[in-house]
Amino acid sequence: MDDEDNIKNIAERLAAVRSKIPSTVKLLAVSKFHPKEAVLKAMECGQTAFGENRVQEAYEKFSDIHGAELHIIGHLQRNKVKKAVEVASVIESIDSIALLEEIEKQCAKMGKKIRVFFELHTGEESKTGFESEEALRNALVRCADLAHIEPAGFMTMAPNTDDTERIRASFRTLRTVSENLRREFPNFALTELSMGMSGDYEIAIAEGSTEVRIGTAIFGARHYD
Repeated sequence: MDDEDNIKNIAERLAAVRSKIPSTVKLLAVSKFHPKEAVLKAMECGQTAFGENRVQEAYEKFSDIHGAELHIIGHLQRNKVKKAVEVASVIESIDSIALLEEIEKQCAKMGKKIRVFFELHTGEESKTGFESEEALRNALVRCADLAHIEPAGFMTMAPNTDDTERIRASFRTLRTVSENLRREFPNFALTELSMGMSGDYEIAIAEGSTEVRIGTAIFGARHYD
């Protein structure tokens, strides 16, 4: 299927995905490796929240798109933070205190606050994320002194497996950790749970996800460069 035909089918695929998601769960359309025209087509259909993994691609695609809420969902290197905070509304992949401090530095220069999610490593295939509840706790303690950071919730990636019980366990781990930390840090909202992708979002929703990150089921096969 060529790009033009693929874009024409976005409306139908988007409607099909929405029909399976409760109104209480946010749909983040993952547009990585797809052209700007695909994003605009999804926006025509009422989709406003998008996820991108790579900062340079996100910057080129979204810097002149108005009305979109962009989430950076991939591993964020500190040397890419400046461009990330310029274009994004949310950074979901916080995995170190050093990254938080760099985001604070760049946001302070711009006079901008940004919402962040803390990534917890719950699946052995994932190479990023905080390794423990204690590490997340230390990051939240540090946030008390970071005026431009707004802790909003948590995210994880389940293991890439057909074993639904392992996937479910991954999501349950994040939910339990989030509940613990919400009680410990009542001054932060920490209400968001970003978990679930095209292959496992129904399990994630059953386990308490407030946001699912779906790409292929909406945009079709990815176009790698």
